[in-house]
Amino acid sequence: MIMNSVDDKLTNNERFIYRVKYHWAILLGPILVMMIGGLALGSQGYHAMALIAFGLVWGICSYISLCRSEIGLTRSKVLIHVGILVKRSYDIPLGEITAIDFYQPSLGSMLNFGKIMIAYKGKKKCAFRFVSCPAEFVKEAHQQIAKKLSG
Repeated sequence: MIMNSVDDKLTNNERFIYRVKYHWAILLGPILVMMIGGLALGSQGYHAMALIAFGLVWGICSYISLCRSEIGLTRSKVLIHVGILVKRSYDIPLGEITAIDFYQPSLGSMLNFGKIMIAYKGKKKCAFRFVSCPAEFVKEAHQQIAKKLSG
């Protein structure tokens, strides 16, 4: 069995409390570009074919990112592994997180995806878009941070 990179970062006594991946909505942009290229194919010729090719490459990259990206929460830290060309990997202890929040646009509320923003170690910040179930992840993270602070 091939393990995800976030699984590799767990110690023996750690386990995930909550995990999220990217949402399939990450593919909506490339699909829309390919549809527009397909509709313009008769009148625009090579330009439309270039648009379709661009959408296809973008879609392949988005699909790989969808499959490989993951965000996990344990009792002591948040583990993040996202991206394909520019890989970003974070191992953030809960004690260092100063703020964690989410944002869902209208479409995100309907399809249950959004952006998670994490501030840690004073002024360091990271944000991840197209995350599935961001409200639930942030709620779980807040609960674990509260447990860590109280105990």
